[in-house]
Amino acid sequence: MTTTPTLDAPATRAFVQQTWDSTIVPTLVDYIRIPAKSPAFDPKWREHGHIDRAVSLIRTWCQSRPIEGLRLDVVQHGDRTPVIVMDVPGASDQTVLLYGHCDKQPEMVGWAEGLGPWTPVIRDDRLYGRGGADDGYAAFAAITAIEALQRARVPHARCIVLIEACEESGSGDLPYYVDALAKQLGTPSLVVCLDSGCNTYDELWATTSLRGIVNGELTVEVLTEGVHSMASGIVPSSFRIARMLLSRLEDEASGDIRLRDLHVDIPPDRLEQARAVARALGDDVAGRFPFVSGMRPAHGDPVELVLHGTWKPALSITGAAGLPQPGDAGNVLRPKTTLKLSLRLPPTADAERAAKRLKETLESDPPYGARVTYHYEATGEGWNAPTFTPWLLDSVSRASTTFFGKPPMFQGTGGSIPFMSMLGERFPKAQFLITGVLGPGSNAHGPNEFLHLPTGVKVTACVAQVLADHYRATA
Repeated sequence: MTTTPTLDAPATRAFVQQTWDSTIVPTLVDYIRIPAKSPAFDPKWREHGHIDRAVSLIRTWCQSRPIEGLRLDVVQHGDRTPVIVMDVPGASDQTVLLYGHCDKQPEMVGWAEGLGPWTPVIRDDRLYGRGGADDGYAAFAAITAIEALQRARVPHARCIVLIEACEESGSGDLPYYVDALAKQLGTPSLVVCLDSGCNTYDELWATTSLRGIVNGELTVEVLTEGVHSMASGIVPSSFRIARMLLSRLEDEASGDIRLRDLHVDIPPDRLEQARAVARALGDDVAGRFPFVSGMRPAHGDPVELVLHGTWKPALSITGAAGLPQPGDAGNVLRPKTTLKLSLRLPPTADAERAAKRLKETLESDPPYGARVTYHYEATGEGWNAPTFTPWLLDSVSRASTTFFGKPPMFQGTGGSIPFMSMLGERFPKAQFLITGVLGPGSNAHGPNEFLHLPTGVKVTACVAQVLADHYRATA
C-alpha cells in the first residue's frame, strides 16, 4: 500500500518565508510602483500600458519558478483586458482554480507623509502602497504554495491560477474569458480566492459570504443655468431635493434601508458565525476603522455591527458633481446636483432587481416636478458560500492551527468579488476557500493601504496545506 506523503509544516514554513523574503517582496515593491489602475479609473489604460507592465512583471516572475509542467499564457482578445492563465498538471484528474487580480484602485488622497500609492515603503512588517494586498500578492502566493508541494514531493491536483485585470471595474471582461477558456478550466472541485480579508492577523479567516452591489448616479436638475442666490426660497435647491429622494431609500437617523424588499432572511448558520465574530472581536468590530476622535459606530451592539456590515443593505455616497470647491463657490443657486450612490446588498439579494427598484423609487413623483434621473452603471451579485465539506473544514482548521497557532475564523465580508457569484452558479458542486490578507488598518482602496507581510507568508503556507489535503480527499 502506497502512503501519500504529508506536508512537513516546519519545512513548508521555512521555504515560504525564504521565498517571500528573497523574491516575492522585492517583486511586489516593483509591482506597487506600477500605476496599473483598473479601466474604470483609467479609460486610456491601453495607451498608458501600465496594466501590461503589471502582467509582464507577474508573468516573468512566475515563469522563473521551477514549477514542473507549468504552462503560462497571457490571453487578450480584442480590446478586453488581459488575463494570466497558469496551468500546472497534477497527480489526479481533479482541478483546483486559484484566483486573484492585478489591476488597482486609483490613488486616493490622504496618504501619510513619506507614503504614496505608487511609492513602496516597508515599515514594521508592512509593505505600503496601492495593490500589494488587494491583491497583487495573489499570483505569487498561489505559485509559491504549489512550489512548496512540489519541492516536498507532496502530490496535488491540477491547478489553474487565473489572474484578471479588471476586477476593480466589476470584472466585466471575466465572464467572456471564462466562456472562452471553458474547456481548459474544466470543472474545478475547489476554488481558492485570495482577494478577501481578515479581521485579525493571528488567525486564518475564511469568507463565507459577500455582499452584492448597485452603483449608480442620481441627478437632480432644477434650472437650465445657475442663477444668483437671491432666487433661493423661490427655486428649490437641487441638493435639498436630492436629500428628499435619498430619504425615500434610507433612514438618515439610523442608516437603515427603508425598502423592505432589499432585505433578506439571514440564514441561521450565518447568524451564528456573526455572533462568533462579535464574541471574538468585541469592540474591535468597529475599532479597526480610523474614526475621528469622539466618533461612534452606527450601532453599539457588536453582533448588529457584524450583520449590518455583511448581511444588511447599506448606502454610501461616494462621489458628487455640480458642487464647486468651497473656495470657488459664489452666491449662486446651482442648476443641478449629481450624487454617486453605492448600495451594498445582502449576499442573496437579486442585484438587478434591486437596481430597478432603486430607479423606480428615486425617479417616481419627483418633488416640485424637478428633472430626476437615476442611472445604474453596474450591478454585482452577492454570494453565499456552500457549506464546507468535512475534509475542507478539517483542512482549514489544521492549516490555521499549524501556521497561525489558532483555529480559523469564519466571516461574512462587506465587499464584493463578482467572480465568486459567477463561479458559484457555474460550478455548483465546487468547494470554496475565500481568504486574504486585508486586515485591520490595511485600508484597501483608501490611503495608506498596506500588506501585512507575516500574514502573507502564513496564508501562502495555509494554501499549500489545503491543496495537499484536497488531493488526499479527492484523488
